[in-house]
Amino acid sequence: MFIVYDFIILLFTLVYLPVYLLRGKFHAGFLQRFGILPKDLKLDQPIWIHAVSVGEAISIKKLVEELRKAYPQKQLVISTVTATGNKIAQGLVREGDFLTYLPLDFSFIIRVVLKKINPSLFIIAETEIWPNLICALDRQKIPVVTVNGRISDSSYTGYRAIKLFLRPILNKITYFCVQSEQDAVRLRDLGVKQDKIQVTGNVKFDLSLSPASGAVAGTYRQKIFVSANDKLLVCGSTHPGEEKLILEVYQGLLIAFPNLKLLIAPRHPERSRDIGEMILQRGFAPVFISGIASACPSCLSKPVFILDVIGQLFNFYAAADIVFMGGSLVKKGGHNILEPASLKKPIIFGPHMFNFRNIAGLFLENKAVFMVEDSRGLIDKIKLILGNEALAEDLGEKAFTLIASNSGATERNIKVIKNLELF
Repeated sequence: MFIVYDFIILLFTLVYLPVYLLRGKFHAGFLQRFGILPKDLKLDQPIWIHAVSVGEAISIKKLVEELRKAYPQKQLVISTVTATGNKIAQGLVREGDFLTYLPLDFSFIIRVVLKKINPSLFIIAETEIWPNLICALDRQKIPVVTVNGRISDSSYTGYRAIKLFLRPILNKITYFCVQSEQDAVRLRDLGVKQDKIQVTGNVKFDLSLSPASGAVAGTYRQKIFVSANDKLLVCGSTHPGEEKLILEVYQGLLIAFPNLKLLIAPRHPERSRDIGEMILQRGFAPVFISGIASACPSCLSKPVFILDVIGQLFNFYAAADIVFMGGSLVKKGGHNILEPASLKKPIIFGPHMFNFRNIAGLFLENKAVFMVEDSRGLIDKIKLILGNEALAEDLGEKAFTLIASNSGATERNIKVIKNLELF
C-alpha cells in the first residue's frame, strides 16, 4: 500500500514541481523538503512542532512559550510547508533551535530526516495527515500529538472516502487534542479509538489580551497618514472576488463618510499588484505598505492601502476602527477573527465562515460580531457602526470578554503532553 502511496507522491511532485518553479516560488529552504539538511546540524532529541502555514504558525506561539517553561533544556524544531508560514515561525525560534520545511512524504526522505533530527516528540498543529511520516515516527516509538485538531467539512468528506486506508494511520497518533466535540465525533467515526481523543479547546483563544494601546494604534495610523478625524476600515485576509466587492462597498460609503480610509490585506500578498490594478480601475490610487516610507501625505490622492508585506496585519488591526474578515464573502471558509477581537475591534464577516464555524457561531450567539449576507449588507453594517460609537464599543467589549472566557486550551494541551512522561 505504501509503495503505491510513494508512487502517487512522486507523480504529484513531478507534475507540480515545474509549476512551482515557473511561479517563482523556489526559495532557499526548498531543498529541505527533499531531506537536504545542514551537515553541521546538532540536535539532542528535540521537540518537533509542525505548523503548515501562517495561521498555524501564529497559533502555536503560546504553545512554544509553555513548552519552553515545561522543558527548558529541550531544543525545538519548527517546520512549515509555506514560505509565509516559515517567515512567521522565524520569530518563534531561538539559539539552538532549528527552523525547517517539512520533508516531502516519501518514505526514503522521511527516514533520512528522522535519523538526522531524532525527535523525542512530534507535535502537529491542527490536523495534517502524512502517512509515511506518522508511520515512521510510530516505528521509532516517537509519540505524536495533534494539538488544536479539527476536521473540516471538506476534509471529513475526503477522509471518509479513504477510511479503511486512513484508520490504521490515525491510530498511530498518540493523542488528538481537538477543538470541539464535533471534531471528536468525526475522529471516532473515522475509526480513532476513544482513549486517543481529548477535547481541549481552541488554542487560538489563548492570546495575550492587551487592547490596542494608543501608542501602537497611533503609530500605524500615522504610518499611513490617517488622522484622528479619519476612520479606518481594515479588510483582512481577502481572496479573489472579494476585493472587487470591497471596493464597490467603499465607493458607496465615501458619499456619507468622506473621511473613511481603506486598507486591504490580501491573504496571499503576491496578489498585491493585481489588486493595485483593480484599485486603479476604480479611480483610486493604490498605495503599497512596502513603499509607504517614500510616500508623502500631499502625494496621496484618493488612496487605498494594500498590505503587501507579512507580519504587520495585527498592528493594522490595532489601528483600525472597523475590521472586515476576508474569505467570508466568497466561499473560502473565512479566517481567524480572534486577533482583532483581542483588540476590542468591531468585526464584520460574510456568510462563509465554515472553516471557523465554532468560533463564528460563538461570537454570533453572544452578539459580539455582525454577519452579512452580501456587499449590500456590508455597507449597511459599516454605516451602522460608523454612526454609533457606543455600538462599536459594545461589540469590541463583548468580543474581548469571549476570548478571556474561552482561553486555556494551551494549558490543557501541555497537561496531555506531560502525561506522556517523556523527559
